[in-house]
Amino acid sequence: MTHRLIEQFRRRHGVQPAVSRAPGRVNLIGEHTDYNGGFVMPAALEFATWAAAAPRPNRSLCIHSTLNDDEVTVDLDHLPARRGHWSDYVIGVAVMLQRAGYSLCGTNLMISSTVPVGSGLSSSAALEVATGHALVHAAGGKIDPVALAKIGQQAENDFVGMRCGIMDQYISACGREGAALLIDCRSLAARPVTVPDRAALVVIDSKVRHQHAGGEYNLRRQACEEGVARLLPVLPGISQLRDVSVTDLERHGGLLPDMIFRRCRHIVTENQRVLDGETALNRGDGAAFGQLMRQSHSSMRDDFEITCAEVDLLADLANAEACCHGARMTGGGFGGCVVALVAAHEAEGFMNRVTTAYAERTGLKPMAFACHPGPGVGLVS
Repeated sequence: MTHRLIEQFRRRHGVQPAVSRAPGRVNLIGEHTDYNGGFVMPAALEFATWAAAAPRPNRSLCIHSTLNDDEVTVDLDHLPARRGHWSDYVIGVAVMLQRAGYSLCGTNLMISSTVPVGSGLSSSAALEVATGHALVHAAGGKIDPVALAKIGQQAENDFVGMRCGIMDQYISACGREGAALLIDCRSLAARPVTVPDRAALVVIDSKVRHQHAGGEYNLRRQACEEGVARLLPVLPGISQLRDVSVTDLERHGGLLPDMIFRRCRHIVTENQRVLDGETALNRGDGAAFGQLMRQSHSSMRDDFEITCAEVDLLADLANAEACCHGARMTGGGFGGCVVALVAAHEAEGFMNRVTTAYAERTGLKPMAFACHPGPGVGLVS
């Protein structure tokens, strides 16, 4: 991928670029908890976005996508507002970098990616993080990975209009080779969590695509915020659902309308599942972690209502396999992927059986792969 991208760049612009790579991610457990100040456990993937970049002599930013052979050129001193175009993610990052005081130069930018769009594997975060890293490097600067993650989140929140949390950009910027990260989305502290050697992480793409920017995703966030507002009189000092315990919610849940209560119950119990999941993995207990994954899927389906019939079927097929410790939807919801923890020696057979059964039931052709956690953003030699 890198060699081909460099050759395309050289043919188009006549110079050798630097190439920044930022990975997509799979989230093992902890869905929609990040924007509630809670806990998540993602891992960076082999799928990634590459941004080849080199300075140009004026103040324009020329953005070319190899995926659709589309090109956009904008003035760094007069960046446009959101237009509902794929380039919004790139332009939004440039806007936020300059607002934060980073000095950018005119840049030719060529982007390629292997992260499936809409799959729930964070193609947008990988694009934002790769772009930010490439633009800063082209201008001769440096940026801390956590600061880069914040820039990417700001671009998606305030420019694109998707009120996502920090998880996707954080793991794309800060991923750890060989380990998932347990991230505290309030303090932004993280610690590695290792999957047992005898277990494998398998991701299966349902091939059902979601589009939740400005829609259902934002409605879930509003429901969580309403829950905090309604609980504040009886739980003084809370600012996010991170501050509400399972006991608190059981005691005061009657203050909430049913839908708001269920949204809050998912977040509060999911935060606890992430912490319990870390404990399970640290003692090598794949079965216990798998049970938490199953509970997480049920909670997303019944309380948070972000799954869909195809993803529920895929999770059910995976969970019915004896070699599968547990499976759940991963990502923002309304389609996308299922992640499963499977006995390592059974992974290939598991993928074949589940994808065959799913294709027979739906007519869709899912993609499955076993993944190894990889590093975060960086320059590719």
